[in-house]
Amino acid sequence: MPVWDPSTYLEFADDRGRPFADLLARVAAEEPTTVVDLGCGPGQLTATLARRWPRADVLGLDSAPEMVARAQAYGGERLAFAVADLRTWAPARPVDVLLSNAALQWVPDHRALLPRLLAAVAPGGWFAFQVPGNFAEPSHTLLHELADRPAYAPYTRGVEQPAAAGPADYLSDLVGLGCTVDAWETTYLHQLDGPDPVFRWVSGTGARPVLQALPEGLREELAAAYRVRLREAYPAVDGCTVLPFRRVFVVARTPR
Repeated sequence: MPVWDPSTYLEFADDRGRPFADLLARVAAEEPTTVVDLGCGPGQLTATLARRWPRADVLGLDSAPEMVARAQAYGGERLAFAVADLRTWAPARPVDVLLSNAALQWVPDHRALLPRLLAAVAPGGWFAFQVPGNFAEPSHTLLHELADRPAYAPYTRGVEQPAAAGPADYLSDLVGLGCTVDAWETTYLHQLDGPDPVFRWVSGTGARPVLQALPEGLREELAAAYRVRLREAYPAVDGCTVLPFRRVFVVARTPR
């Protein structure tokens, strides 16, 4: 498993946080008492849930101990964080709001997990998640083309790649489970600055498992080639690099 770096992830915190806010804006829960964030990362977004619903007990869960350690700084009377794997997690009793922001794409065949996650939500409660939908873009395809080269493939073969379905697929899944569903997609145009900004972005998320699978020397070699290709695919104009980033959103309300 890769070791996640909260500081690298937080470099683009504002851009990464916008989809969370857009997802949350469609969750119309008024006074929930229990709120869970699956895949809470470094916790700064989970902390906003405690401010939105000040009477709720909010729990942030993540499988990466280093992320949870960073998130602990936000903990308080009604806000807690813990290490847990969303594939096996189950609450002691159903929760009112279950959120997952940019985490389910790391779970192979996560659509098969939706019925179990939905069962963790109380009748009339809310299940909302957001996943990236940009895996066919150069930021990902260039990485995997390089990783498949003979010098790197013995190390990168078998490294799990994130994946997601489209909004219509998730809508069908959850309507079939009796939910009322709002599903949509948005492509953000992130305006990034500084040297190799797309590489810095992906090295904190989607590219990290591949890069960490390589030994020293080969890792730096692949990273150098990857930077060159990313600069060609995402050229800077007047110091600004535009990164188109498609995301898929789903907000479901369980039947009463």
